[in-house]
Amino acid sequence: MDWWLLFEITVAGIGTGGLYALTGLAFVLIYKATKVVNIAIGEMLMISAYIFFALSAGMGLPIWLAIPGALLVSGAFGALVERSIIRPMLGEAPISSFMVTVGLASILVGLVELIWTADQQRLPEFLPNKHIQIGQAFISPKIFYGFWIAVLLIGGVLLLFRFWRGGVALQATASDQAAAYSVGINVPRVFALSWVAAATIAGVAGIVVGSIGGISSVMGVFGLSVLVVVIFGGLDSVLGALVGGVIVGVIESLTGFYIGGEYKLLATFSLLVLILLVRPYGLFGKHDIERL
Repeated sequence: MDWWLLFEITVAGIGTGGLYALTGLAFVLIYKATKVVNIAIGEMLMISAYIFFALSAGMGLPIWLAIPGALLVSGAFGALVERSIIRPMLGEAPISSFMVTVGLASILVGLVELIWTADQQRLPEFLPNKHIQIGQAFISPKIFYGFWIAVLLIGGVLLLFRFWRGGVALQATASDQAAAYSVGINVPRVFALSWVAAATIAGVAGIVVGSIGGISSVMGVFGLSVLVVVIFGGLDSVLGALVGGVIVGVIESLTGFYIGGEYKLLATFSLLVLILLVRPYGLFGKHDIERL
């Protein structure tokens, strides 16, 4: 066996897993705060990549302006979604909110195809393109740098939620909404914060994923693997999203190389079925999670 080749494939999987973990973190933030299963997380990631494409390639803005501009628009879009279609659903059955996000996903795909067509587009290059060599293994520079962007952002988010007042309020609301109300926390504002933060995080993931493989109206498929990640790790577990992302990334990478790329989703969903049979609440999920 070529151990360097195996190492190269595994590292590539870990790099992809970092982006899964980053998007999974966005998913978990929304679920922990609002108990909404946001099935449209992949489409939110997609729309952020297209916003960046419009600002950079369409309007000709420099990369250093297009990226923060796209993230600002993504965060504002998250706030709009929460205020207009999610907040009115609070108190309704979980399946109602779930179906609203399914509808949102379809709307976003249709919007992208209406404006930019279904053809694949390339984002402007902004990541280094020199291959990374570790021993005899060569690592794709985009996956390598994308992984470290994900790691830094995840670390920053965790620090913010540990020490920033808004992050502490979000944690308190996620633990017990009634108790959060009783100590004066503005829970609806926390709900909005969770959607803004999640949309912004998904925006970063969308731009990086788009820079690696291009952008198209089917980018939302990325969200299917993210859904497996968060169910695998536990819908309400940040640690689960991080661990699950790396595991799913490695499994997909190994499957794609040794069996074929068309079998990656088969391997991903086989893992999902297995974990649901063995641990229905995920590796780190709480046992009081409601299933749809």
